Amino acid sequence: MQENRIQPVARIQENFLATAERRLLTWLCSRMPAWVKPDLLTALGLVGATLIFAGYVTSLLDENWLWLCMPGYLLHWFGDSMDGSLARFRHIERPRYGYFLDHSCDGIATFLILLGIGLSPYVRLDVALIAMVGYLLLSVHAFLAVRVLGEMRLSYLNGGPTELRLILIGLTFSMLLLGDRQRDMTTVTGFDWFVGVVGTIFISLFVIQTARSVRRLARIEPPQQ
Repeated sequence: MQENRIQPVARIQENFLATAERRLLTWLCSRMPAWVKPDLLTALGLVGATLIFAGYVTSLLDENWLWLCMPGYLLHWFGDSMDGSLARFRHIERPRYGYFLDHSCDGIATFLILLGIGLSPYVRLDVALIAMVGYLLLSVHAFLAVRVLGEMRLSYLNGGPTELRLILIGLTFSMLLLGDRQRDMTTVTGFDWFVGVVGTIFISLFVIQTARSVRRLARIEPPQQ
Protein backbone atom coordinates (compact mmCIF):
# COMPACT_ATOMS: atom_id res chain seq x y z
CA MET A 1 0.00 0.00 0.00
CA GLN A 2 2.92 2.33 0.61
CA GLU A 3 3.84 2.32 -3.09
CA ASN A 4 0.38 3.58 -4.07
CA ARG A 5 0.61 6.67 -1.90
CA ILE A 6 1.49 9.85 -3.82
CA GLN A 7 3.52 12.29 -1.79
CA PRO A 8 2.65 15.99 -2.26
CA VAL A 9 5.03 17.90 -4.50
CA ALA A 10 5.94 21.54 -3.85
CA ARG A 11 5.60 23.62 -7.01
CA ILE A 12 8.27 26.34 -7.21
CA GLN A 13 7.10 29.01 -9.66
CA GLU A 14 8.77 32.40 -9.35
CA ASN A 15 8.56 33.73 -12.89
CA PHE A 16 7.59 37.33 -13.57
CA LEU A 17 4.14 36.52 -14.95
CA ALA A 18 3.23 33.79 -12.44
CA THR A 19 0.68 35.76 -10.40
CA ALA A 20 -1.11 37.33 -13.36
CA GLU A 21 -1.06 34.05 -15.26
CA ARG A 22 -2.48 32.13 -12.31
CA ARG A 23 -5.38 34.59 -12.05
CA LEU A 24 -6.09 34.26 -15.75
CA LEU A 25 -5.96 30.46 -15.64
CA THR A 26 -8.29 30.34 -12.65
CA TRP A 27 -10.70 32.65 -14.48
CA LEU A 28 -10.57 30.46 -17.56
CA CYS A 29 -11.02 27.26 -15.54
CA SER A 30 -14.16 28.62 -13.92
CA ARG A 31 -15.65 29.19 -17.38
CA MET A 32 -14.62 25.97 -19.14
CA PRO A 33 -17.58 23.88 -20.37
CA ALA A 34 -17.99 20.50 -18.70
CA TRP A 35 -17.07 18.67 -21.92
CA VAL A 36 -13.59 20.20 -21.91
CA LYS A 37 -11.33 17.67 -20.18
CA PRO A 38 -7.64 17.92 -19.21
CA ASP A 39 -6.64 15.30 -21.80
CA LEU A 40 -8.29 17.36 -24.54
CA LEU A 41 -6.26 20.38 -23.46
CA THR A 42 -3.06 18.33 -23.46
CA ALA A 43 -3.82 17.25 -27.03
CA LEU A 44 -4.55 20.87 -27.97
CA GLY A 45 -1.10 21.84 -26.70
CA LEU A 46 0.45 19.25 -29.01
CA VAL A 47 -1.59 20.61 -31.92
CA GLY A 48 -0.14 24.04 -31.14
CA ALA A 49 3.42 22.65 -31.13
CA THR A 50 2.74 20.97 -34.48
CA LEU A 51 1.55 24.28 -35.95
CA ILE A 52 4.72 25.96 -34.68
CA PHE A 53 6.86 23.25 -36.28
CA ALA A 54 4.96 23.57 -39.56
CA GLY A 55 5.28 27.36 -39.55
CA TYR A 56 9.05 27.28 -39.16
CA VAL A 57 9.62 24.51 -41.69
CA THR A 58 7.37 25.98 -44.38
CA SER A 59 9.13 29.34 -44.01
CA LEU A 60 11.67 27.70 -46.31
CA LEU A 61 9.08 28.31 -49.03
CA ASP A 62 7.81 31.71 -47.95
CA GLU A 63 8.56 33.75 -44.84
CA ASN A 64 4.85 34.53 -44.42
CA TRP A 65 4.34 30.96 -43.21
CA LEU A 66 6.00 32.12 -39.99
CA TRP A 67 2.65 33.70 -39.10
CA LEU A 68 1.39 30.14 -38.55
CA CYS A 69 3.65 29.98 -35.48
CA MET A 70 1.69 32.72 -33.69
CA PRO A 71 -1.62 30.84 -33.19
CA GLY A 72 0.54 27.77 -32.57
CA TYR A 73 2.21 29.43 -29.59
CA LEU A 74 -1.17 30.57 -28.27
CA LEU A 75 -2.66 27.08 -28.55
CA HIS A 76 0.43 25.53 -26.99
CA TRP A 77 0.29 27.93 -24.04
CA PHE A 78 -3.44 27.38 -23.59
CA GLY A 79 -3.30 23.60 -23.71
CA ASP A 80 -0.07 23.19 -21.75
CA SER A 81 -1.05 25.64 -19.02
CA MET A 82 -4.72 24.71 -18.71
CA ASP A 83 -4.63 20.91 -18.57
CA GLY A 84 -3.17 20.62 -15.07
CA SER A 85 -4.86 23.81 -13.91
CA LEU A 86 -8.29 22.49 -14.90
CA ALA A 87 -7.65 19.13 -13.22
CA ARG A 88 -6.67 20.85 -9.97
CA PHE A 89 -9.58 23.32 -10.22
CA ARG A 90 -12.10 20.50 -10.60
CA HIS A 91 -10.28 18.22 -8.09
CA ILE A 92 -10.04 15.45 -10.67
CA GLU A 93 -6.24 15.03 -10.61
CA ARG A 94 -4.70 11.72 -11.62
CA PRO A 95 -1.21 12.29 -10.22
CA ARG A 96 0.75 9.48 -11.88
CA TYR A 97 -1.17 9.51 -15.15
CA GLY A 98 -1.24 13.29 -15.46
CA TYR A 99 2.43 13.71 -14.53
CA PHE A 100 3.58 11.10 -17.02
CA LEU A 101 1.34 12.22 -19.89
CA ASP A 102 1.90 15.95 -19.41
CA HIS A 103 5.67 15.80 -19.29
CA SER A 104 5.90 13.25 -22.10
CA CYS A 105 3.92 15.65 -24.27
CA ASP A 106 6.13 18.53 -23.10
CA GLY A 107 9.15 16.62 -24.37
CA ILE A 108 7.53 16.03 -27.76
CA ALA A 109 6.48 19.69 -28.00
CA THR A 110 9.98 20.91 -27.14
CA PHE A 111 11.43 18.60 -29.78
CA LEU A 112 8.99 19.85 -32.44
CA ILE A 113 9.47 23.54 -31.70
CA LEU A 114 13.26 23.56 -31.56
CA LEU A 115 13.60 21.15 -34.49
CA GLY A 116 11.34 23.45 -36.48
CA ILE A 117 13.52 26.45 -35.60
CA GLY A 118 16.60 24.49 -36.67
CA LEU A 119 15.01 23.47 -39.98
CA SER A 120 13.96 27.03 -40.76
CA PRO A 121 16.22 29.19 -42.93
CA TYR A 122 16.97 31.51 -40.00
CA VAL A 123 18.75 29.35 -37.40
CA ARG A 124 21.33 26.64 -37.97
CA LEU A 125 20.22 23.15 -36.97
CA ASP A 126 23.30 22.51 -34.82
CA VAL A 127 22.64 25.71 -32.87
CA ALA A 128 18.97 24.84 -32.34
CA LEU A 129 20.01 21.39 -31.09
CA ILE A 130 22.19 23.04 -28.42
CA ALA A 131 19.10 24.86 -27.15
CA MET A 132 17.10 21.63 -27.29
CA VAL A 133 19.69 19.74 -25.27
CA GLY A 134 19.86 22.54 -22.70
CA TYR A 135 16.09 22.70 -22.24
CA LEU A 136 15.75 18.94 -21.97
CA LEU A 137 18.60 18.80 -19.43
CA LEU A 138 16.71 21.33 -17.28
CA SER A 139 13.61 19.17 -17.66
CA VAL A 140 15.58 16.11 -16.50
CA HIS A 141 16.73 18.06 -13.44
CA ALA A 142 13.15 19.09 -12.65
CA PHE A 143 11.90 15.49 -12.94
CA LEU A 144 14.71 14.16 -10.74
CA ALA A 145 14.02 16.85 -8.12
CA VAL A 146 10.42 15.66 -7.88
CA ARG A 147 11.67 12.19 -6.98
CA VAL A 148 14.50 13.04 -4.58
CA LEU A 149 13.46 16.43 -3.15
CA GLY A 150 9.69 16.41 -3.49
CA GLU A 151 9.59 19.68 -5.43
CA MET A 152 8.90 20.69 -9.00
CA ARG A 153 10.78 23.79 -10.18
CA LEU A 154 8.82 25.56 -12.91
CA SER A 155 11.01 28.64 -13.31
CA TYR A 156 14.65 29.68 -13.45
CA LEU A 157 16.05 33.23 -13.28
CA ASN A 158 12.47 34.51 -12.83
CA GLY A 159 11.49 33.02 -16.16
CA GLY A 160 9.29 30.07 -16.97
CA PRO A 161 7.65 28.44 -20.00
CA THR A 162 5.33 31.40 -20.59
CA GLU A 163 8.18 33.91 -20.65
CA LEU A 164 10.11 31.59 -22.95
CA ARG A 165 7.18 31.42 -25.36
CA LEU A 166 7.03 35.22 -25.43
CA ILE A 167 10.75 35.33 -26.21
CA LEU A 168 10.25 32.85 -29.05
CA ILE A 169 7.33 34.89 -30.40
CA GLY A 170 9.60 37.94 -30.37
CA LEU A 171 12.29 35.90 -32.16
CA THR A 172 9.75 34.86 -34.79
CA PHE A 173 8.66 38.47 -35.38
CA SER A 174 12.33 39.38 -35.76
CA MET A 175 12.69 36.64 -38.38
CA LEU A 176 9.79 38.18 -40.30
CA LEU A 177 11.17 41.70 -40.10
CA LEU A 178 14.92 41.17 -40.29
CA GLY A 179 15.55 37.62 -41.44
CA ASP A 180 17.19 36.60 -44.70
CA ARG A 181 15.52 33.49 -46.08
CA GLN A 182 18.28 33.10 -48.67
CA ARG A 183 21.13 33.23 -46.13
CA ASP A 184 24.24 31.09 -46.35
CA MET A 185 23.68 28.47 -43.63
CA THR A 186 27.44 28.00 -43.20
CA THR A 187 27.66 31.47 -41.65
CA VAL A 188 26.57 32.49 -38.15
CA THR A 189 23.98 35.28 -37.80
CA GLY A 190 22.46 37.16 -34.89
CA PHE A 191 19.63 34.61 -34.74
CA ASP A 192 22.18 31.83 -34.31
CA TRP A 193 23.99 33.74 -31.58
CA PHE A 194 20.72 34.41 -29.73
CA VAL A 195 19.51 30.80 -29.81
CA GLY A 196 23.00 29.52 -28.99
CA VAL A 197 23.36 31.84 -25.99
CA VAL A 198 19.93 30.78 -24.69
CA GLY A 199 20.94 27.13 -25.05
CA THR A 200 24.22 27.79 -23.22
CA ILE A 201 22.31 29.47 -20.39
CA PHE A 202 20.06 26.40 -20.12
CA ILE A 203 23.06 24.07 -19.90
CA SER A 204 24.77 26.33 -17.33
CA LEU A 205 21.60 26.42 -15.21
CA PHE A 206 21.46 22.63 -15.32
CA VAL A 207 25.05 22.38 -14.05
CA ILE A 208 24.46 24.98 -11.30
CA GLN A 209 21.15 23.48 -10.14
CA THR A 210 22.62 19.98 -10.17
CA ALA A 211 25.52 21.09 -7.99
CA ARG A 212 23.14 22.80 -5.55
CA SER A 213 20.88 19.76 -5.36
CA VAL A 214 23.84 17.43 -4.78
CA ARG A 215 25.05 19.62 -1.87
CA ARG A 216 21.54 19.71 -0.44
CA LEU A 217 21.15 15.95 -0.72
CA ALA A 218 24.56 15.45 0.85
CA ARG A 219 23.34 17.32 3.95
CA ILE A 220 20.12 15.28 4.00
CA GLU A 221 21.99 12.01 3.54
CA PRO A 222 25.51 12.45 4.96
CA PRO A 223 28.05 9.73 4.25
CA GLN A 224 27.95 6.84 6.69
CA GLN A 225 30.98 6.33 8.88
